[in-house]
Amino acid sequence: MAQSSFFFCILALGFFFGASYAFDPRPLQDFCVADFNSTVRVNGLPCKDPATVTADDFFFRGFKSVGNTSNQYSSSVIPMNVARVPGLNTLGLGVARLDFLPGGYLPPHLHPRGTEILIVLEGRLEAGFVTSYPNYKHYSKILEKGDAFVIPVGLVHYFRNIADRDTVAFGVVNSQNAGISVVSNAIFGAKPAISSDYLSKAFQLDKKIVEELQSKF
Repeated sequence: MAQSSFFFCILALGFFFGASYAFDPRPLQDFCVADFNSTVRVNGLPCKDPATVTADDFFFRGFKSVGNTSNQYSSSVIPMNVARVPGLNTLGLGVARLDFLPGGYLPPHLHPRGTEILIVLEGRLEAGFVTSYPNYKHYSKILEKGDAFVIPVGLVHYFRNIADRDTVAFGVVNSQNAGISVVSNAIFGAKPAISSDYLSKAFQLDKKIVEELQSKF
């Protein structure tokens, strides 16, 4: 029981960080529950009439089960975001449960609008990020149960399970819409496609290899 409380305290700290140091603008009212039916376009989502708000607008029951890891990454991401919890609108916070099979991973990606805290609840995970030009320094850490790691906003990062069993983690970002750009998909899966001649020069690869990579994304 004590161990369970300890890890939930760690998770709570992650929530606190996201709420206290939100990358998004601070709200000007207690809450602004998203109104998905409104045709108004704002930076975020318009607010429902407070008189129609219920406790369910702030509730999510989606973290108790393992996500679907039957994919090429052997991992899953279960997001708790505004689309699922409209009460998160304007609060500058997003949370996700991450599940990894042995050998599972999330490919290099970045969040253009949010810093992330990764918290490991079970298993063993390598987390790393790379700084920007001119140093491109690689920082990585092996995370055990109860450990946390900070990913600064906008930096390319990755996670991979190095345990011989399933690993469970939570990611907390300080934005309701941190965004995600998977490096390989952005480069080789762009639509319309980026010139293979250009990419072969930029990455110093044979053009046929570039075209093969483009066919996979």
